[in-house]
Amino acid sequence: MADTEKIPPPPEATIAAPKVAEATVPSAEISPGRGRQIGGFLLRLGPVWALVALAILGTVLNEDFLSPANVSNVLTRSAIVGLVAIGATFVLSAGMIDLSVGSLAALIAGAMILSMNEFSSSISSFPLLLTVGVAIALGLGALGGALNGLIITRGKVDSFIVTLGTMGIFRSVITYVQDGGAATLKSGLREQMRPLYYGSFLGISAPVWTLIVLTLVAIVVMHKTRLGRYALAIGSNREVARYSGIKTDRVSLLVFILQGLCVGLATIIYVPRLGAASITTGAGWELEAITAVVVGGTALRGGHACVSGTVAGIVMLSLVGNILNLTSNLSNLLNGAIQGAIIIAAVLLQRRTRT
Repeated sequence: MADTEKIPPPPEATIAAPKVAEATVPSAEISPGRGRQIGGFLLRLGPVWALVALAILGTVLNEDFLSPANVSNVLTRSAIVGLVAIGATFVLSAGMIDLSVGSLAALIAGAMILSMNEFSSSISSFPLLLTVGVAIALGLGALGGALNGLIITRGKVDSFIVTLGTMGIFRSVITYVQDGGAATLKSGLREQMRPLYYGSFLGISAPVWTLIVLTLVAIVVMHKTRLGRYALAIGSNREVARYSGIKTDRVSLLVFILQGLCVGLATIIYVPRLGAASITTGAGWELEAITAVVVGGTALRGGHACVSGTVAGIVMLSLVGNILNLTSNLSNLLNGAIQGAIIIAAVLLQRRTRT
């Protein structure tokens, strides 16, 4: 009997699996991090909502709160520290901090006033004399920032400790030079310098215009140049940035020099306001600047920065002080306490959003 041929079963590869319709999964399940992204977006809008809330509160407490005169006053006063805060945005984005900005402002203001008074007898041209004063202010600002940056990078010392030390050094030096008193700008010079603070264009004061221009420049530098990108990379992880080829010490030095230049620019505009510099000049600027930066969305430990948020933050702090001045329910002496509470709340909110 002939052997019957065995027919092998069809290979598995030829067996077509039944098609299963793809299940529609909600987008929230596809992207588990979407909630975090939404939280981050709302956090970035936080200063905007705070400004709206403060505007409503101020209007309820005082009907003159939104008057053009009061709004102009708030914006002009906030512009000075706003310039300092923009520089602080770069420092904090790199994961560092500068506590010496207020003392550096006092040193610059005193040196600028004393120099202009001294040179006024030999330089008859006010534009030339002003140029000398501006050069001294910006030069001292850059020098002060470079001193902080060099000690931090070459000495490998934490920025908090270094700037805490220079905070005392800067203010003590100008106090010694002024013999514990105040340096007063000559009356004629003060009148000629008044437009730097009290001047206006299209109804907007000179300090506000300066803040607007510096904000636009800072946004470009932060997001479109190597300095800004490298600073953010250092703030995210310094060691990874260094192994990636970024010269971390050079970038750290540059952000502190930039901070010093911003302090110098702010002081140039501030001097004509009072025409004098005392041992209390710039006191509290470091707290206001850091608070505005953190409230504006810049991470306190670096890696993320928002320049426009910094501007919104400094205006918000100015509104808080203005509301305290316009109401009798709370003392304006509590302004510092409120600022401290705001920065603590902002940091806690950042941590909750990122966890």
